[in-house]
Amino acid sequence: MFKNRSLTFLAMSVLGVAIGTAIAGCGSSRDDGKRRIAVIPKGTTHDFWKSVKAGAEKAGEEFGVNIIWTGTADEQDKEKQVQLVDSLAGTVDGICLAPIDRTSLVRPVERAKKIGVPTVIFDSGLEDSEITVSYVATDNRKGGEMAGEYMAKLLGGKGSVVMLRYAAGSESTEQREAGFLAAIAKYPDIKILADDQRAGSNAQVALQKSSSMLQANRGRIDGVFTVCEPNNKGMLQALEDEKLAGEIMFVGFDSDPRFVDALREKKMHGIVLQDPFHMGYMAVKTMVEHLDGKEVEKVITTGEYLATPENMDEPRMKELLAPPKAE
Repeated sequence: MFKNRSLTFLAMSVLGVAIGTAIAGCGSSRDDGKRRIAVIPKGTTHDFWKSVKAGAEKAGEEFGVNIIWTGTADEQDKEKQVQLVDSLAGTVDGICLAPIDRTSLVRPVERAKKIGVPTVIFDSGLEDSEITVSYVATDNRKGGEMAGEYMAKLLGGKGSVVMLRYAAGSESTEQREAGFLAAIAKYPDIKILADDQRAGSNAQVALQKSSSMLQANRGRIDGVFTVCEPNNKGMLQALEDEKLAGEIMFVGFDSDPRFVDALREKKMHGIVLQDPFHMGYMAVKTMVEHLDGKEVEKVITTGEYLATPENMDEPRMKELLAPPKAE
């Protein structure tokens, strides 16, 4: 069955032949009789994805499946992610995918479905949810709203803020951005000075964009919001370089050891947290249940939380600020 499926699929997608052959030659044996589930994150370098990997591997151990973890080094390389999905689809029982782009990954997921390989989407949504088994993620819109409401509280309902965006096409971060702006819009005395800069997944680019925003609006910024780990890093460094860390209210999204220190030092004033370990675990668990013929929820939320200097030492917040990581 796998041989026929693979041949059919490769006929549909010539692009994946070379990569698929390479993967098949690197330990893709099914001699142990276990199912194979590919887990494809947006990237592999940031702490968030290492925690997702830890959760996915935990589920793999618990449910007796082999986890094939692979992703791009660049979280904006949607073409490479398309190739990964295409090349793996003919060799696995199911795919868990965090799409870099909500539109570009529709076709490869459709191609996988046509040959009988289902996909669970996690972290960031896909434009067509009908072709997928389930969507396992944070409620990113709600997380952005939480950030906006907390920013308004920090500012006493008045002031000026800037927001650094991620990348166009990333559903999760676009929802965070929209949620933040919607929350701030409820406060007529809070002005958005700038929200048109995108930094993508590169912390150095985020530093450059953040520095430019701070310098262009020097003396006028009361608060800043960044929507993901690399953007947080760039903004934090820019604030420190400009001697503004701690003076400007800073709310970020996602954790990292450096941000924990910044929160304690009140260089950051709030961090919206996800549960990446649980997300990776639930993505794999949901796929296993689907393959077992069980009915699964179409949308599974994994929670969103707000860490502050005041609550960061509470047990649950400590877990979320420093989740387990796999290398």
